[in-house]
Amino acid sequence: MNIEKTVKNLELRGFAVKHFATGAQAAEYLKDACAGQTVGFGGSMTLESIGIYEMLPEGSAFWHWRVAGSETIEKAAHADIYLSSANAITENGEIVSIDGRGNRIANQVFGHKKVFIVSSTSKIVEDMNTAFDRSRSIAAVENGKRFPYNIPCKIDGKCHDCRSPERICRAMTVLMMPMIGMETEVVLIDEKLGY
Repeated sequence: MNIEKTVKNLELRGFAVKHFATGAQAAEYLKDACAGQTVGFGGSMTLESIGIYEMLPEGSAFWHWRVAGSETIEKAAHADIYLSSANAITENGEIVSIDGRGNRIANQVFGHKKVFIVSSTSKIVEDMNTAFDRSRSIAAVENGKRFPYNIPCKIDGKCHDCRSPERICRAMTVLMMPMIGMETEVVLIDEKLGY
């Protein structure tokens, strides 16, 4: 994993990049960056780990992990800022995310003034093939363990590209550059966070 190369390539692709040693430092930065704006959250163990939701003013942040239901997901979709994570980032500067419901990846590509992709540097991989493999075989498998679903990856820890009706990895996106008219900033954290 070459962090310096990854940062350079993300910037060449038009992504803003901030790099922090700890999740606590990143959370303080995000708190200030989100001040005075509404903030939507995508499902993310990384965001959970750094505690950013609790740092934002009550009523300004919308996360279905805190207040379940479609109304929260809808409010998150219309927020000024969207906070999310990635499942892998290539050294070439591509950002890969996998999703089951679609709200997380949809909000990464449309509808906000600004999107922050908050990711541990441990998710940086050499190339796109490794990014796809990491997203499916590590991130999705680990994420699947949190749910009471009957999916085969929970049994042996391997992706089976299953056809289970309870499958949680149903779509994958690759951000190659920020979307037109929507600023996207990558916040990298040296601590190992999320899946």
